[in-house]
Amino acid sequence: MRRARSACAARVKAVAAALVTALLVLATPAARADTPAPPEMTDGFGLTRTAPITGTATNFVITVSTPQVSGEHRIRILLPAGYADNPTKRYPVFYFLHGASDDPGNPGLAYPALTAAQSMITVIPDGGLRGWYTNWLDQKTAAGAQNWQNFHLGQVIPFIDANLRTLATKEGRAVGGLSMGGFGALHYAQTRPELFSQVASLSGASDLSRNHAVMRGAVVGTLTNAGAALCGSSAPTCSLDFGPTVSSDAIFGTPYPVLDADWRWNAADPSSHMGALAGMNISLYTGNGNGAATDMEFWVKSAAEHARNGLDAHKIPYHYVDYGNGANWGPHCKGGHTSGCWAQDLVDLVPRLEAGFAAT
Repeated sequence: MRRARSACAARVKAVAAALVTALLVLATPAARADTPAPPEMTDGFGLTRTAPITGTATNFVITVSTPQVSGEHRIRILLPAGYADNPTKRYPVFYFLHGASDDPGNPGLAYPALTAAQSMITVIPDGGLRGWYTNWLDQKTAAGAQNWQNFHLGQVIPFIDANLRTLATKEGRAVGGLSMGGFGALHYAQTRPELFSQVASLSGASDLSRNHAVMRGAVVGTLTNAGAALCGSSAPTCSLDFGPTVSSDAIFGTPYPVLDADWRWNAADPSSHMGALAGMNISLYTGNGNGAATDMEFWVKSAAEHARNGLDAHKIPYHYVDYGNGANWGPHCKGGHTSGCWAQDLVDLVPRLEAGFAAT
């Protein structure tokens, strides 16, 4: 009798354990199914995905290849929190261009002001460690194909429009960037004004004319890896290592005015072509590097002033912020060429972008 009871108790325990296990198994898939995933992204426009999408439903990275630019390239996409909730709603897009030595795989580029945006999509495409947002003059360097302008304007933009619910019009696009990306934003808006209704430069290299040789020197420094010798054991992760060393003439030709390539630098100089931005919402941000010529922001300030002078000459309205030493520009800005200042620039810029989109 004891054996019968013991066997019966064992069966009861086994059934109970099986029920608990079944409940757990049933609960687990349901929880996972409720977790939002990033949208599917289909190849096209010359872009081929080469790795799985990583990240969350609203902050994710896709990796692509293209014949236009050698290697693999990451594109970070930030969606508004409510993107998945309304499958019919379309959003304007802000193309945010990063600076030299950075990569959209860096989560730090998803600045809080960008992730907090509620009414626009932000796309941060790879611009290379020193791609300079243009099609290089020399396509046969150790860096391989370097057609960055073709990649961004001819491939990334239509790829995003095809895969996300965007407002695929001039009124639905803005372009902005920091440092090297500030040059890129002005350059793209001037080259293809039919694509963008708003443009912003945050500490941008906005003067490449012969009157601002320091900026030309900065470009050349990235091409020739002038600072790589200082990297030591931290290379190739060192921010002064820009990849294979190439000729100083690789992008625009020789930077020296006594030779015949000077005109190419002048043609790419944003400060000389500010009239092409007529009709756009324009924002320029700069600090002063605390007056130290060793801080790149010291030179950025004069470049920004030259760009502003170009706008004044054409009587084009704009939003201009010179935060000087950063004393009143956020808790992490000291007026230098740093992310702490750019984060505060974006706190000021993002609401203005969203309001500009709403107005049009």
